[in-house]
Amino acid sequence: MSAVAVTESRPTPAALAETTAVSSPAGPVDADHPVRLPPARPEPRFLQTIRFVMRPLGTSQRSYRELGDVWRVKLLSRSESFVITCHPDHVESLFKAKPDDAPSLTGESPLRPILGPNSVLTSVGARHMRQRKLLLPAFHGEAVQRYVQMISDVAEREIDRWPVGKPFPLAPRMQAVTLDVIMAGVFGIGARPARGTEEYRMRQTIRRLLLASTWPAYQLIELHNAGRMEPRGMLRVLLSYLDRHIHAVIRKRRAEGSGSHDVLSMLLEARDEDGQLLTDDELRDELLTLVLAGHETTANSLAWTFERLLRNPGAYDELRRRVRSGEDDSFVEATVYEAMRVRPVIPLIVRMVNRRWQLGDYVLPAQSPVAVSIVALHHRPDVYPDPGSFRPERFLDNKPGTYTWIPFGGGIRRCLGAALAMAEQRVVLRAIAARTDLAAPGQAPEPARLRNVTMIPRDGGRVVVQRKL
Repeated sequence: MSAVAVTESRPTPAALAETTAVSSPAGPVDADHPVRLPPARPEPRFLQTIRFVMRPLGTSQRSYRELGDVWRVKLLSRSESFVITCHPDHVESLFKAKPDDAPSLTGESPLRPILGPNSVLTSVGARHMRQRKLLLPAFHGEAVQRYVQMISDVAEREIDRWPVGKPFPLAPRMQAVTLDVIMAGVFGIGARPARGTEEYRMRQTIRRLLLASTWPAYQLIELHNAGRMEPRGMLRVLLSYLDRHIHAVIRKRRAEGSGSHDVLSMLLEARDEDGQLLTDDELRDELLTLVLAGHETTANSLAWTFERLLRNPGAYDELRRRVRSGEDDSFVEATVYEAMRVRPVIPLIVRMVNRRWQLGDYVLPAQSPVAVSIVALHHRPDVYPDPGSFRPERFLDNKPGTYTWIPFGGGIRRCLGAALAMAEQRVVLRAIAARTDLAAPGQAPEPARLRNVTMIPRDGGRVVVQRKL
């Protein structure tokens, strides 16, 4: 392991620093402004959908190279075409828009049948802002700091279980870590709830259902529920089983009273504008949202981080050198930023522009769905020099831009758990770098594929532990 390999023949951080794209006008315009639509992808709807699902990285980057900042696509998930953009100025116009001018389309998310109508993720407008206000205290800096030691302990126990010399997918192992953390934060449940308790049964059910969601056959369940507002078929059966255990925990905690720092305790005491307590159904939707959104995305982001590190030995050597010599977390954090840039787990953010809207040379009619391609934005060479390369040093002296680095979204819809997700990734990345020497089973990059709304490593980010320290 050598630091020299990192610095020789590599651009300096200054040369890789984020630059500024040529400005592009964006935002609402008068109703009499003439409409001018962007170019459309020429392939049939079915082929566009297949390519987007099977090749989410290459499809978005190819569209940007061939069609420019803005283009139209047709996917099976919507009857009409929708517009995709990847220019920072366009992103800013959507993130800064008044809520009624450009509301989120998460209400049409494929997660809607799972999370329900009361989720902060799928609600819009005043309802979303009310729920966001209720949840914010659970994710501020002081609350997150309480979990840091627990994250470290969980990570150490997980590393202890890893086999040496035998390939395994990293994503499920990371999910075990992040699930323990989010269950503690949301329900106040430790890594080992007592067998036979309601908390134990709920935790085991969640783990089994999350495992089932990784099976190839689960995609058939997703397709069966595509475009639905309520679950049906096997998904309905699975959720009924899960809901029985979640509601049992909610009833138990209501009877016991609160007094803890976890999210459930906080929500049990929360009241709406009319002074009413949240119903059990409202609590269920919020809690399930935090569990699902709060663990899988972070776990897959960690899996992507090592998928990239193990195929970029200079960066991996430098990370281990700095961690093992006791340096601060600056390179660890820069590595997280860079991994989330090149492999954002959420590839798209979608808004509905309710007014006529300009995006560069184009003007969209009102009621047009507009998606921001996070993948294409993060790979713009006029924003990130040498964008395809994995270079954590580009973030050593340069914090990510508000409208150019958006794996957590932005504006009033920015991910509530961003601070917790970053803390988890820093702590877990440092622990793994300190204690293990990993290798990839093969040097070919692991392809990306879509699962529901997330972009994941096709094989789960497979690694081999060569040595434990």
